[in-house]
Amino acid sequence: MDLTLLYRGPLASCDYDCPYCPFAKRRDSGARLRADRAALERFTAWAADRTDDRLSILFTPWGEGLVRSWYRRALTELSHLPHVRRVAIQTNLSCRTDWLADADPGTVALWCTYHPGQTPYERFLTKCRDLTARGIRFSVGVVGLPEHLEAARRLRADLPDHVYLWVNAAEGHTYPDADAAAWTALDPLFPYSRHPHRSAGLPCRTGESVISVDGDGTVRRCHFVPTALGNLYDGSYRAALRPRPCPQAVCDCHIGYVHLETLPLYDVFAGGVLERVPAAGPRGGPVDLPFPARAGAGEV
Repeated sequence: MDLTLLYRGPLASCDYDCPYCPFAKRRDSGARLRADRAALERFTAWAADRTDDRLSILFTPWGEGLVRSWYRRALTELSHLPHVRRVAIQTNLSCRTDWLADADPGTVALWCTYHPGQTPYERFLTKCRDLTARGIRFSVGVVGLPEHLEAARRLRADLPDHVYLWVNAAEGHTYPDADAAAWTALDPLFPYSRHPHRSAGLPCRTGESVISVDGDGTVRRCHFVPTALGNLYDGSYRAALRPRPCPQAVCDCHIGYVHLETLPLYDVFAGGVLERVPAAGPRGGPVDLPFPARAGAGEV
């Protein structure tokens, strides 16, 4: 079986203080950190044993995982397993990058977010250059707030051409056409983030070949649908895997709508869905991508 897993354990602490994030500067108790570590080690052991499956794994912690040794160790260990096609994590890149010397660069990947005002620009750029020198697959992105535009332009100019710079539409923020054009000039795929996607009743890979897993092993079709499909560790989830339409009215997060079968994003990100790396194109962008009106979403 080919299976993509989005894992999110108890970790909810972050070392940054972004005003648009509810987990900014949040501190986890020692007990919570120990629980997160145990949960992640259990998940890693499960993945190591699934040698009859082909696994792709994305860690999507609420907080910053790579400042914790157990996340670095998990990515390193999983990257060397022959049945793991890709292992990636969402990160603010505040951690050191030398640990990647022990990981397999053909399997490990990073989805990096630059938060202006939270880290010196040159420090972040130096880490991106180190990832490039190590041959690590990665994307870099920003939240599309007006005050981030100049920093995003600077970053696009300084990053290697092959590194994709993505832009996430800010939650609750609207984009007049002129503003959207400025962001699209940086990220050709921004139209897909600009508006939520109508998803109710539409076919989606989640719940069939893509699942989300929490620290207790509860399996759901994705992070945004609370209904449980079973448990990872007793295998009860497997009988529930099947094609099913989306029950939500809209989907407005990339880690959700990228799996909608009505969108062409599996072709755009072929080989790089988890780390948000397009298959090809100048400056990290897609090749000859036709955009439907409002990215196929319509008014919501």
